[in-house]
Amino acid sequence: MQLINKYGENSTKNSNAIWLIALSWGLVIIWALVIFFMSAHTGSDLNEGDDFIALVKQWLNDIQMRYLGPGVDLASSIAHFCEFTVFGALLANAFGKHFSRRWLLIFLLAVLVASIYAITDEVHQIFVPDRACDPIDWIVDTAGAMLGAAIWLAAARRIVRRKQVEN
Repeated sequence: MQLINKYGENSTKNSNAIWLIALSWGLVIIWALVIFFMSAHTGSDLNEGDDFIALVKQWLNDIQMRYLGPGVDLASSIAHFCEFTVFGALLANAFGKHFSRRWLLIFLLAVLVASIYAITDEVHQIFVPDRACDPIDWIVDTAGAMLGAAIWLAAARRIVRRKQVEN
């Protein structure tokens, strides 16, 4: 697909940019749906089911029971942290397509949007049997988003610096 820029020239660069923007936001939406799907699982689905997610959670629970004892639920916090680390990186990437090299703005927007989504995720869990709204999960989610956005930011800045050195 070719676009015509404001000077009447063919612009495949603009076309590629539009596709990259669409792909970036598409990945954000898909990952938000993954988080929603994970939150929609009931507590008993996660603890007693036989699908891949339940098996991984059971395996993590066995490990933490062996090493940390009963009453500790690190598996849930680790899952939240990892989900939102990916989400923070995807959001930073998507915002990076709009705010080129405005690193602090990209970071803050990614963390803010992820944190707001984490709040809606916790509210959603109120309506899921055997799940609860936990403010600690929101903090863990936000910390994960901060790490993901920071990793994306470091990688993006390194790529920009490398391109500057090459030119």
